[in-house]
Amino acid sequence: MSAPVVPLTDAPGSVARQKRSRAAKAPASKQPRQPVPHLGAILAFVLPFGTLFALFYLVPIGYAIYQSLLVIEREGTFGKATEVFGGLTQYILVFQNGPFWTSIGRVLTFGVVQVPIMLGLALLFALLLDSPLVRGKKFFRLAFFVPYAVPGVIAAIMWGYLYSPNLSPFSAVTENINFLSADLVLWAIANVVTWVFVGYNMLIIYSALLAIPTELYEAARLDGAGQVRIAWSVKIPLIMPAIILTAIFSIIGTLQLLAEPQVFRSFSSAVTSTFTPNLTVYSTSSIPNFNLAAAFSVVLALATFILSFTFLKFTQRKEVQ
Repeated sequence: MSAPVVPLTDAPGSVARQKRSRAAKAPASKQPRQPVPHLGAILAFVLPFGTLFALFYLVPIGYAIYQSLLVIEREGTFGKATEVFGGLTQYILVFQNGPFWTSIGRVLTFGVVQVPIMLGLALLFALLLDSPLVRGKKFFRLAFFVPYAVPGVIAAIMWGYLYSPNLSPFSAVTENINFLSADLVLWAIANVVTWVFVGYNMLIIYSALLAIPTELYEAARLDGAGQVRIAWSVKIPLIMPAIILTAIFSIIGTLQLLAEPQVFRSFSSAVTSTFTPNLTVYSTSSIPNFNLAAAFSVVLALATFILSFTFLKFTQRKEVQ
């Protein structure tokens, strides 16, 4: 019986076998890198977004930070203004600015009351649309969403006329309750924001409800659960990520409140140029003092990030427990 033929490349001591042996014994870090499959297609999809993201998001943020580090100096009273590096001078002025921090406290109070009411209504409407007991779902889905299609400025003007005692068709109410007074104007604005954004948040929550497998509902019905019990014990826990997402969006939107109070300045003297943080930034830049306005913007962005991140971590910890 003849011995098996061993290829020359696999023979002991052959060059090819020695190379394969060295490659197998080499550490993983020295292994040759595998080419990324479909690299051209990946770049074709990522580059347009990355370019626009950098141009219209990262670059403006970097420019705002740069502007916030500059100060204006003049040679004499009427000398030429020049921008020079001032370090944290503008940020010291920000932390010494009482009206700015008062405006932050005002919008935080606004958010503590308005956001839960808005999300509660959005959740209720989404659960009603998802309930098999409700008829005309297409009509109500459109009706709830229509206010979001109205631009915020137009909505604020419309509600401003409704609140105005001299212009409102509900003068019997507005003459007895001054919704534009210093005590109520913040909550009048909250009503406008709620009216506009309930439908938007409802659609996000409703989309999450549609993704729940129907088998879970059937199992709950077999256990004797009614619609209310299914909503409370099955639906709401499963759509909690969507509710958290809408809450984070609402927190960000609350700290960025601008259009509604800016419009309400035409209807109420109680809305000042520092009523909200963004109004403070806008009025400061109109002086013009772009460097201080940039510092206000950076501090506001950091406050928004910290608050949103803290809320996200808190909700994640509650879910783990």
